Amino acid sequence: MGKRLTDNITSRYIEAANRLRPNRARRRVVAYVESYDDVLFWRQVLDEFETDRLTFEVMLPSRTNLGKGKKYVLANRLGANLGGAMIACVDADYDYLMQGATPVSRNIIQNPFIFHTYVYAIENYQCYARGLHEVCVMSTLNDREMVDLEGFMAEYSRIVWPLFVWSVWVYRYDCYSRFTLMDFAGLVSIRDVNPYHPERTLETLRRTVNRKINWMQQHYPEGKKTYKPLKEQLLSMGLTPETTYLYMQGHAVMDGVIIPLLTPICSLLRKEREAEIRRNAVHSQQRQNELSCYQRRLGAIDQMLRKSTKYLQSEPFRRLHDDLRQFAEGMCPLSDSPQATTDCERSSSGASAAL
Repeated sequence: MGKRLTDNITSRYIEAANRLRPNRARRRVVAYVESYDDVLFWRQVLDEFETDRLTFEVMLPSRTNLGKGKKYVLANRLGANLGGAMIACVDADYDYLMQGATPVSRNIIQNPFIFHTYVYAIENYQCYARGLHEVCVMSTLNDREMVDLEGFMAEYSRIVWPLFVWSVWVYRYDCYSRFTLMDFAGLVSIRDVNPYHPERTLETLRRTVNRKINWMQQHYPEGKKTYKPLKEQLLSMGLTPETTYLYMQGHAVMDGVIIPLLTPICSLLRKEREAEIRRNAVHSQQRQNELSCYQRRLGAIDQMLRKSTKYLQSEPFRRLHDDLRQFAEGMCPLSDSPQATTDCERSSSGASAAL
């Protein structure tokens, strides 16, 4: 006599079926971000902290209009509730460096439901110096290291560090109209990099920066008393002269430093690889096929920068990771017990107090 289908139901089958059903005990955390570009970054960051009891949903700050940016994100009612929580995930900009000198800075530093990048913006992570050689490889499929890119960025950062402190200083003391972020970005951008002599670019930059530092010292003599304490405070926060580029305006670093640096290097590496193909091809048809195949696999530098994940090794990212890990571990589990309900309510009231 044949077996009935129900005879095949086992504990393993039931367990597998249960996994496919929605877990109603799962706490949902809504993470508001500033723009479309931020959605994927924060999705990838938060994904590590998802469990069978905790899930995250990344979304733009408003469902009713197209408003974007930090102002809209922080306008949401952030905090914990019985079903989960609402958090903000934003770029640090200069708000972290202000250390409470402005209302927005105080909110970002003190509110336990606001998480920030520590570096200026997501673009700074994508420009992490330790990953630049890999970006060149992805863009050219050529692993030859023409320039010590990590060393270049460390020296670049040391050169601009004193002027960067001035840039933070004018914002800290509310006199930035004469030295805006755009002014700073224009002064420290680079161009016409010679991959065979990158030190020439750095020397030109050094002269430009020194001239502006002299100008700042002459026009802001009050900085004699406050510049050094600010510099010491920034150093105590984890900034270093070798990583200044991580705390500068993100788009300016990518468009004004990294892409101008990598473009001539990648151009030479591609030409080198194409010359190798032409040299080793047995006949014209093979040469054409190989060149076509190679060129189809190349990627634009800006696209490869957005794919880079070396920033996961950086100290600022580890701090962000630790903040999110503590938050995830602190989310109270859902339960019908009075104690769990009390703990959740306490978490929610704490959120309201923080706001």
